[in-house]
Amino acid sequence: MQTHEEQIRQLAEPLLASLGMELVLVECLKMKSRWLVRIFIDREGGVTLDDCAEVSHQLGDLLDVHDLPPGPYTLEVSSPGLDRPLFRDEDFLKYRGSRVHLRLSEKIEGRRQLRGELVDYENEDGRKVLLVRDAGKIFRIPREAVTKANLEYEW
Repeated sequence: MQTHEEQIRQLAEPLLASLGMELVLVECLKMKSRWLVRIFIDREGGVTLDDCAEVSHQLGDLLDVHDLPPGPYTLEVSSPGLDRPLFRDEDFLKYRGSRVHLRLSEKIEGRRQLRGELVDYENEDGRKVLLVRDAGKIFRIPREAVTKANLEYEW
């Protein structure tokens, strides 16, 4: 059975593609009396407030028709920001060469967090692996060990 996030992603992706945007992340959080649905969208050159309002209006109608999530909800649509989360395989491939901040489920070489340059994203014997350079050293991080990944803005 699909999660609410997966069902919403299936509705949102074609809508966003038709508007020339991409879906970055869907979050569904059950609050005390209602759901909170967060949608992060992006496009080449960034998104505007008008883009967020348009997506909110159209996606809200779709969610209502499909009763997703079930019951009352609040819909938030926004840009992923400078510290954009990396979630999909396409994200890791697209942002090769960028600085990233990774949080890991297990220690790798004594570290649970890693900041560095995302050098590559590879398929290694059927497993996906991130190659991250930090202080001149390349770390090979199994994708399943990454609990959270974000771009790190360089000032």
